[in-house]
Amino acid sequence: MKRYKDIKGDGGSDIVGQVAEQQARLRARMAPIRRTVAVVSGKGGVGKSSITANLAVALASSGYAVGVLDADLNGPSIAKMLGVRGQALRVTDAGVVPAVSQEGVRVLSMDLLLPSDETPVVWDAPTQAEAHTWRGSMEGTALREFLTDTAWGRLDLLLLDLPPGADRFPTVAGLLPDLTGAIVVTIPSEVSHLVVKKSITLAREIGAPLLGLVENMAGYVCPQCGSLGPLFAGPGGEGTAAQFGIPFLGRVPFDPRLAAAADRGRPFVLDHGDSPAGRALRALAAPTRGSRRRGRSRFGRGGCAVPRGPRDVGRAQGAVGCAGWVERAAGLAHQQLDRGKLRQRRQRSDQPRRQPFGRVRHV
Repeated sequence: MKRYKDIKGDGGSDIVGQVAEQQARLRARMAPIRRTVAVVSGKGGVGKSSITANLAVALASSGYAVGVLDADLNGPSIAKMLGVRGQALRVTDAGVVPAVSQEGVRVLSMDLLLPSDETPVVWDAPTQAEAHTWRGSMEGTALREFLTDTAWGRLDLLLLDLPPGADRFPTVAGLLPDLTGAIVVTIPSEVSHLVVKKSITLAREIGAPLLGLVENMAGYVCPQCGSLGPLFAGPGGEGTAAQFGIPFLGRVPFDPRLAAAADRGRPFVLDHGDSPAGRALRALAAPTRGSRRRGRSRFGRGGCAVPRGPRDVGRAQGAVGCAGWVERAAGLAHQQLDRGKLRQRRQRSDQPRRQPFGRVRHV
């Protein structure tokens, strides 16, 4: 009987060749997609999915070709929010055809593959202990298959709605080396900022560009009088963005109708675009200038007022829909990454590196 140490090389599995083939297929699938942006936080319950769904619809309503991948495999909600639950996925020679919302947003979510509302995602393994051990690896493999096997077609923007957990973004960044960047979502509370700061630090460590920070639930909009009052106390998102040197994209106040719209599967910005929350959400997506003619891809074209730095980005309230803005923000993010790495090297040269918990790595 052969033992593990008796196996030479990869045992004939050609694992390196398999991985190279998978990466080549993924690159080919992503080639027609102009920009890929992840919506992240690290903290659960801050409204990442709500931001993603409304941002996608606002862009699609302005004539952009937009897709959304619900990367939360265990708690998917994007299909419900965009009103595509119940649509059957079709498999063609080109790949899996994604669901399409009424506004034209192409959607893929684990929710579309589950037989019922009560069905959880259970990873198959000989024992549940082994399933938990390999969960991270299996989730990464599933995301790669979603990206690779879906016939996204030509898109101006693909949004990835990530689940909670600071470690989720590095997984996606590893799958997509050409990721345009990430939008970080927080709420005003100190607890949220505590977790979000860890996510920002980890993103910096892996060299991923951060396009900016959005503060969600920044105040409460009264549904009767429309006045804006405080909701959560805590540090402002603008201060955290300034601390890490990333653009501050704006504040989105909480409106009770946001939850009702998500339950109906009709994004909030469609019916309440003139409300304070609706205006803030549209400001995240609207180009500052330029044509709005449907059918013409405007990513990579001129005609937009490109911010010159983080302050201008904050004033522009985060015109994420503008290609020039995205590229400018990505460029600023890379500059901040380079400066951050230089500061870290200087600090490490001045102070001895401590690892108080053995093999536990602190960043």
